Amino acid sequence: MYVNVHTMSMIRYSVAFVFIVSGTMKIVSNEVAAYFLSLGLPSAHTLLYVVVFLEIGCGICIAANKWVKYASIPLIIIIIGAILLTKIPLLHTDVFNFLFQVRLDFVMLLLLIALYF
Repeated sequence: MYVNVHTMSMIRYSVAFVFIVSGTMKIVSNEVAAYFLSLGLPSAHTLLYVVVFLEIGCGICIAANKWVKYASIPLIIIIIGAILLTKIPLLHTDVFNFLFQVRLDFVMLLLLIALYF
């Protein structure tokens, strides 16, 4: 299937924007960092900085159209982790709330998969 070069550029810029902003917010917002740290992950502080580095670094690579396939892989892992840790538990309370909360993560996952292929 043929995809217009401009369409792929817009997808790249959109994905890059989301992850660069997400990584930056984990640094500049105490509230966002505290939420991440509250997830109960092992070595949460170290993992926070690894995720920040990957989100910003891979986002920059995707925006610059450099190593897009390789930069997509860690971001796919991060978004799957985010869905598993923060969205799947919502299934136990309300399916419609889960669907509402997971919608953007799901779209980002699909766009990352499109960038990978």
